[in-house]
Amino acid sequence: MEKTQVILVDNNDIQIGIMEKMEAHKKALLHRAISVFIINTKGEWLLQRRALGKYHSNGLWTNTCCSHPFPGESNLQASNRRLMEEMGLKCKLKELFSFTYKEELDNELTEYEFDHVFYGFSDEIPKIDSSEVMEYKYLNYFSLFKDIKANPENYTVWFKKIYERVYQYLSKQ
Repeated sequence: MEKTQVILVDNNDIQIGIMEKMEAHKKALLHRAISVFIINTKGEWLLQRRALGKYHSNGLWTNTCCSHPFPGESNLQASNRRLMEEMGLKCKLKELFSFTYKEELDNELTEYEFDHVFYGFSDEIPKIDSSEVMEYKYLNYFSLFKDIKANPENYTVWFKKIYERVYQYLSKQ
């Protein structure tokens, strides 16, 4: 299995190096990431439940897809690539905002990411990669908000940090 590399960055998202993904997570080093949110024409958000074989946060609900750009790959290219790989979807994506967060995870790993958040609209039916995604569902924002408040342990840490901000940005569009 090929070792995936991530782009190490400073607090201004300037590349300062490249490191193997697991090593960066074990050492809690800041690296570039992407998160994608897809909404259908009913206004429902497409969520995925991470496969049980994922190296962290497995079995948790989260945004449509997320990952890390490869060295030399733009954030938009990485977002389009992962949307196709994980969910079998293609649509026009636009960056909403970026933010930095640091959270300890299971398996003695830490997410310390400079995350670029993208969104797009699609009514396509996902064709999930079962090694990445256990299942998917569509929820309107208010049902999602209620469920996260009632069952926060069912969602990934990064998703809980950004979903309200994504809603605020999208409601201004």
